[in-house]
Amino acid sequence: MIAVRLATAADVEQLLQLTEEMDRFYGSTDFESVELRRRQLRDALFGDTPAATALLAVEEDTAVGFAAYSFLWPAAGLTRSLYLKELYVSEGQQRRGVGRSLMEALFGVARQHDCSRVEWTTDRDNPGAQAFYKTFGVEPKDGKIFYRLEQ
Repeated sequence: MIAVRLATAADVEQLLQLTEEMDRFYGSTDFESVELRRRQLRDALFGDTPAATALLAVEEDTAVGFAAYSFLWPAAGLTRSLYLKELYVSEGQQRRGVGRSLMEALFGVARQHDCSRVEWTTDRDNPGAQAFYKTFGVEPKDGKIFYRLEQ
C-alpha cells in the first residue's frame, strides 16, 4: 500500500536516489558528488530557509516517488498558490497510482493552506505526463510565456 507523507531530513538518502533517477530520466549523465548533492538537498528542503517542501510516496519503507512544491504569493487577489515544481515516480512504480496519490495529497495541502490554485508545468515532449494530468480534468493554459535565466 502506498502512503504519502511529508518528507523529513531522515529521508535525504532516499530522496537522493529518486532525484538522481529523475535526472537520468531527463537526460543527465554527469552528476555532482554525492556529498554535494546531499548538502544541496538538505539545504533546499530542511535548511534554515527552505526553498521547497516535498511529499514522499512510500511503500513498505521504500520511497517510490515524490512531489516538490512551494507556495507563491500573490495569486488571485492576495491569496497564495501552490506551485508543483516536480512530480516524479520511480520508473518501476509508474501506473500503480503513486502519482495520483501524490497529486491528491498535494491538492489537500493546497486546501489546508487556503491556496486559490495549484499550478505546474510539464515538458511539451512528455506526452505521458500530459495524459496523466488530463485525468484530473485540467487543461493546459496558453496565456503564459516561460522564461529562464541560467546563472
